Amino acid sequence: MQERRTPHVVVVMGVAGTGKTTIGPLLADRLGVPYAEGDDFHPPENIQKMSSGTPLTDDDRWPWLDAIGSWAHRRAGLGGVVSSSALKRSYRDRLRAAAPDVDSLVFVHLTGDRALIEDRMSHRQGHFMPTALLDSQFATLEPLGADEVGVGVDVAGSPEEIADRAVVALRDLD
Repeated sequence: MQERRTPHVVVVMGVAGTGKTTIGPLLADRLGVPYAEGDDFHPPENIQKMSSGTPLTDDDRWPWLDAIGSWAHRRAGLGGVVSSSALKRSYRDRLRAAAPDVDSLVFVHLTGDRALIEDRMSHRQGHFMPTALLDSQFATLEPLGADEVGVGVDVAGSPEEIADRAVVALRDLD
């Protein structure tokens, strides 16, 4: 399902295990824009903390969010998709602050049943985020506010179905 180019930079957000790393590239392909993996913007210290089961603090996250924001700023007007948990409103505000204008950044919040997300997390291999941190992720999560540009997309179904729902939801924003 090839879709038109978008001038937006789309941030695929949600708790660990919702499929940001799987859905992000599929969505980028459908939109005809590049994808950036949010985890690649983490400094090594953050990866080490999370790998050991220690949740990140806001101070840990600021440089990571700034790096993602910088990438998003460079993609403004060109479009792109980047993954980022963006769990708190303040994190999304930080990302929006890097954008050249308020309408250039939109969020796709991947949502779903906790049991489904935990099951998916327990079956993935080679990822640094342990299932033990899922509770802290849900505790931290602040869903998109009514004044935030974005859409919620349920993660039930195949990755292709989820990406297709995201495309339709984004189209409905325009």
